[in-house]
Amino acid sequence: MSAYQPKKTLFSRIVVSAILFGFWVLLSGQIDVFHLSLGVICSALIDWVSHDLVIRELGVNKSRFRKFLRFVGYLPWLIYQVILANFHVAYLVLRPGQIDPQVIKYKSMLKNDFAQVAFANSITLTPGTITMDIVDGEYYVHALSQKVADDLMTGEMEEKIADVFLER
Repeated sequence: MSAYQPKKTLFSRIVVSAILFGFWVLLSGQIDVFHLSLGVICSALIDWVSHDLVIRELGVNKSRFRKFLRFVGYLPWLIYQVILANFHVAYLVLRPGQIDPQVIKYKSMLKNDFAQVAFANSITLTPGTITMDIVDGEYYVHALSQKVADDLMTGEMEEKIADVFLER
């Protein structure tokens, strides 16, 4: 460990805490001494607890930047899928005979932990599906209908996540 490392870590902690604090102020909408001091304390605490998850090294990493840009490109597709799934769930509510709940097992080829979590969260964010468990790359998903299960089994969402995390 070099002598430069502590300065690098301190600077990245300050940057992350400042970003978290700015987000706090934006969401709280309260600009008084109590809320601002509470925001500083919470931001510092969150940075202290999860800093190694947020920042591993300071500096521009081209791979991370590409992943970020790909993730930003993935979000509109995910939002579109969520909207479509909302309409499907509304259809199921109006025609309860179409509901066919089931638990399906989906074997994923994703290796990166963040990719696996992003995939599980994308499944859960899409109405009609919930990721129940992940065991050795196998996702156990509760699907509200056969159509929802079939949509997941096409693998399109996994392919999009694999593109985001450069696993192709």
